[in-house]
Amino acid sequence: MGIRRIPRGKNNYWLEIKFLMTDLLIHRGIVSKNYKENLIKSFKQSFKKGYGIETDIHFTKDNEFICFHDFTLNRIFKKRVSVKNLNYSKIKEISSKNKKTIPLLKDLLKTSKKKHVLFIELKPIFSKKLLKKLLKETSKYPKCVFISFKHENIYNLLKIKSDTKVGLSFSNSSNSKKIINKSKNKNINYLILDKIFIKNKNIQNLKIKKYYYTIKTKSEFNKYKKENNLIFENL
Repeated sequence: MGIRRIPRGKNNYWLEIKFLMTDLLIHRGIVSKNYKENLIKSFKQSFKKGYGIETDIHFTKDNEFICFHDFTLNRIFKKRVSVKNLNYSKIKEISSKNKKTIPLLKDLLKTSKKKHVLFIELKPIFSKKLLKKLLKETSKYPKCVFISFKHENIYNLLKIKSDTKVGLSFSNSSNSKKIINKSKNKNINYLILDKIFIKNKNIQNLKIKKYYYTIKTKSEFNKYKKENNLIFENL
C-alpha cells in the first residue's frame, strides 16, 4: 500500500489518496510470441514497455554468468551439452549461428541502465566464490534482486553480504507451512510463489512482499494485476 498526493484547488491544498502498488515483471523478457526468451532484444522491449525483468542465470566453464533458463543447450539449440561444460565463447558461437545470441548478465545489466528492476534467478547451486563474483559484478546496480528455488544460494549470499536483496522461490508442490516458516527470516525480502497460492489466505496475509508466477494469459493478467505482484509473459 502506498500514498499518492494530488493537488486539489488553487490554494496548494493536497489530497492524500491511498492506493495499492503492484509490481509487474516479465518472465525471461518474453513480451509477446514475437520475442524469444532471455535475449537482449526482448529485454529492451520489456523495458520499453516499463516492466522489470525476471531472468535465469547459469555459469559457464570459464565462470561467466549468462542469461539462460536450461541446464543444457538441447531444448533451444539441439545440442546435448551442459552449459557449465562450455566456455562462453563457444556458447555465443552456437547461439549466434541460430540468431538467438545468449547474453551475458553483464549485457542485461548495461541494458537496464540502473532504471529497471531485475529479478535474477540462480538456477544451479553456485559456489561461494561464484557468489562473491556475482555480488561484485552487480554491485553498481541497486535494483537487482537474487532469487532461487535452491535456497542454499540465497542463504550463502546473505552470509557474504547480509543486506543483499533476496527472495525465496517455491513451486506449486511446496508446503504452505514451510513457506510461512521460511518467510519469518527477516533477511528475506520476497517470496516468489506459484500462482496457485494467490487464493491461499494464510499466504496472502503474510507481511512479506510476494510475487506470483507465471501468468501466461491476458485473462489471468487482468484478473490478478490490480492486487498482486506478478511475473508474466506472452501478453
